[in-house]
Amino acid sequence: MTETNAFVTTETSWCPGCGNFGILAAVKQALSDLGCKPHEVLLAGGIGQAAKTPLYFSANGICTLHGRALPAATGVRIANHELTVVVHSGDGDCYAEGGNHFVHAIRRNVDLTLLVHNNQVYGLTRGQASPTSDPGHVTGVQPRGVIANPLNGPALAIVLGCGFVARSFSGTPEHLVDMIRQGVRHRGFSLIEILQPCISMNKLNTFAWYKQRIDDVAADPEFDPTDRERALARAGMWGDKIPVGVLYRQEGIPFEERIPMLTPGPLVKQPPLARTILAELQEEFI
Repeated sequence: MTETNAFVTTETSWCPGCGNFGILAAVKQALSDLGCKPHEVLLAGGIGQAAKTPLYFSANGICTLHGRALPAATGVRIANHELTVVVHSGDGDCYAEGGNHFVHAIRRNVDLTLLVHNNQVYGLTRGQASPTSDPGHVTGVQPRGVIANPLNGPALAIVLGCGFVARSFSGTPEHLVDMIRQGVRHRGFSLIEILQPCISMNKLNTFAWYKQRIDDVAADPEFDPTDRERALARAGMWGDKIPVGVLYRQEGIPFEERIPMLTPGPLVKQPPLARTILAELQEEFI
């Protein structure tokens, strides 16, 4: 097959039918639509099937420790804020191991896009429950079913004041591409939670299960994504209907624009700080 997209995909280790394939294709399409070139993009991941995505992408990439993709991506943006930074994390990788980093990346409003691949299970480590697993979900580790309440990532992000919060589904490629495009364009931190099936480890939340429940908020003419209370109420819905689309949007000053040293340009293009300070001291005292 001839590859016409600059972001060429290499061979993957995902199971045939995995929702990650749709997400990978959507990211490639969205970045191409935005005119991004591979050398202008960096993808970061932690540990997990979702976090492997940077390995399958012909662009700059970094793989970090479990749950630690966001602090690494923050460092990348501070060092070179001309890069488009996209973070790939699973529901466990981001909301469990990486929960603390998730909270503080939102608080700082770092200008990057976080894609949370949510299959409601730990797919890499044999299917134990994740923070988003539904109550009663039976796994090899929870043989009597999950007893804890699930964590709602988009609702938490809205409470924390995240500037762009959206949800999509790996089985609706056009919608997913549009959400990613909007998230990357947003100035500041963007969260896009992507519902996806895990065909090997989660037999409950299947492709058909999601397909029957997703409900696009754009179809509701009265829904206003800038109304925080309405956005939070809609994000909190989960059951027969699962809202997708842009759930919340607000403008804010990105973290990078609050750092005076970045005003002249990216740190990677500035003289080394130690050399600059030494020159100033030489001029002052010699």
